[in-house]
Amino acid sequence: MPAPRPRPISEFLPRFQNVAQTSQYLVKFALPSNQSGSGLRSFLRRKGVNDRFVVEDAGLLCSDAVLPGSALASIDTRGDFQGVVERFAHTRNFTQIQLEFYVDNEYKSMKFLEHWIEYITGYNTNLTSDAYHFELNYPQSYKSNETRIVKFERDYNRFLEYRFIGLFPLALNSTRVSYQGSQVLKASASFSFDRYICGESSSLARDLGIAFNEIFGRTANPVKDGGSVANNLTLLNQSAYGSISRNSSTKLQVGGSNGSNSTNRTVIGNLISEGRKI
Repeated sequence: MPAPRPRPISEFLPRFQNVAQTSQYLVKFALPSNQSGSGLRSFLRRKGVNDRFVVEDAGLLCSDAVLPGSALASIDTRGDFQGVVERFAHTRNFTQIQLEFYVDNEYKSMKFLEHWIEYITGYNTNLTSDAYHFELNYPQSYKSNETRIVKFERDYNRFLEYRFIGLFPLALNSTRVSYQGSQVLKASASFSFDRYICGESSSLARDLGIAFNEIFGRTANPVKDGGSVANNLTLLNQSAYGSISRNSSTKLQVGGSNGSNSTNRTVIGNLISEGRKI
């Protein structure tokens, strides 16, 4: 590595001027489908929380959200090499997330969280009964597989999407109220989830080739953006090289359609390295 050299501030200042901001994000909830009129959605409707509030308003009232994280559980291995302790990953663990909500004057956001948890524990028609007990519902009836958090920029063209699989509220934290200094009432809850998907994951995104943060289906230059073109030869700059076709398992034919200016160029290992011309 060469020694550091003096650099003018104008050379690296644009990098610090193009950083993401924390205040542009969107939370979108999607609950499991109803099951014979006795599912989670029907239960929330009876409590005054309709589907439109869940889809549109609940996410807007989420005043504080977090992008999820994960950690790798590892195991140490000794004895394979003398005096060396190696560590290998064996499980990916997903941490809980904490979401905070503004409480509207109809208290629907509080009801949304409270009764979601109530449905999980098996609601009973007579809550005041001395024989009240819990009969928990099956996970597929209360876990959400379509809840998303989207972090975007002001131009709405650059974004990062997280989709949660198996999300449900694990704890509704106590909400403090006080006579002194009225403030906006907020409710916070902890959510657990089985895993998350980073990047778009809809069927449309998969068909367009842009799911899971892939860049091949976008108009951006995948070579410039760091993408690999090893298995997608059509992404090469055809305006510079002409049409591309395979004529053997180890060669590519590059040139015009008539083949007069075509050139055979060997590709070692049948791969094309990133950003290198053939």
